[in-house]
Amino acid sequence: MRHGDKINNLGRKKAHREALLSNLAISLINHKRIVTTLAKAKALRTYVEPLLTKTKKADTKEAISHQHRIVFSYLQNKEAVKELFTVVAPKIASRPGGYTRIIRLGIRPGDNAEKAMIELVDFNEIYGKHIVAATAETAEPVKKTRRAGKKKADATVEATETTATTEETKTEETSAE
Repeated sequence: MRHGDKINNLGRKKAHREALLSNLAISLINHKRIVTTLAKAKALRTYVEPLLTKTKKADTKEAISHQHRIVFSYLQNKEAVKELFTVVAPKIASRPGGYTRIIRLGIRPGDNAEKAMIELVDFNEIYGKHIVAATAETAEPVKKTRRAGKKKADATVEATETTATTEETKTEETSAE
């Protein structure tokens, strides 16, 4: 029985599953986004996000090399580890978590598997902060309104406007007759 077993085994033995997740993580780090099945994307997120967190924990030279060794033990790829610590780590340094985004893409026609794209959040130019900041500077400030927060003065102004319009309609009706 698998009571309380929350890990998705992906239909593979432990060694095969770890090799699969390692290869997916290397591809994600190198390409910044990959398309895979939804189940693999969800499993990859739980695998790669702790590795991304380890890149932020390094503050001294000894700690940096120690974190390099730990991440290398998971990935077994020097280029991916170098890319992770030199390119990815500075971009995610200010983010408290949630380094990846999963976007569902529909089903695959051959076997009806649900496809998904998993990407590193800070490397998406469409949803990037610089675009949002640029549009915020050029756009007018957004008025914040709350339905329950109307002031009494506004209510009295609206009441006088409605009574004035009803009086106008009454005078128009009497003049039309």
